[in-house]
Amino acid sequence: MNTVQNTLNKVLDLGGPVVLLLLAVSVLTSALVLYKIWQYRAARVGQHRALAAAVAAWDRGEAEAARRSLSHSKSYLVPVMRLALDGTPDHMQADRADAEAEERFSHLERGLGTLDMVAQLAPLLGLFGTVIGMIEAFRKLQSAGASVDPSLLAGGIWVALLTTAAGLAVAMPVSLVLSWLTARMQRERVFANRALRTVFAPSSPVQSSPAPANAPLQVAHGG
Repeated sequence: MNTVQNTLNKVLDLGGPVVLLLLAVSVLTSALVLYKIWQYRAARVGQHRALAAAVAAWDRGEAEAARRSLSHSKSYLVPVMRLALDGTPDHMQADRADAEAEERFSHLERGLGTLDMVAQLAPLLGLFGTVIGMIEAFRKLQSAGASVDPSLLAGGIWVALLTTAAGLAVAMPVSLVLSWLTARMQRERVFANRALRTVFAPSSPVQSSPAPANAPLQVAHGG
């Protein structure tokens, strides 16, 4: 505990409260990023092979094969696709399926706004710390009077610029992660929209219970 407190005191002495705030923001943001990665993995985001096979089978008119493929999928979109497959192909059912899919997208996108806010505000916080540091450096320079030491001004500027570097160090990786997560959700929307449109407008008539190919022929015998 003393080690952590000593480290925080050193950070506070070196960069001021702004760097300490950015350090706390970076820790919380890292936790949020790890949670989002775990959430996407648990929801099987981007893992829709069985779901795509079900949609393709439904598009060919093979309803039973589509339902079998759907039962093998663990994607978060399975309830939405089951609602579409078991419903009636009308506009109201399509709107309901779209709303259910959008609700799941909204759940997965929670926290992305926080990451966007961190990516935008972290450089501004760093710049704010730099301005405060520059004001303090020039104040010390003014207090020195005629005996101006150039190293005093250089040291103050170095410490002031440290906050800008800290802000950029927080913002750049957060921006990269945010772009990656946003792109994944955009691909999810494209996939879900295409899948639902295919289900409600298949290219072949859907047969709910196709006859077996090797069914024996029934021969009628006269009495």
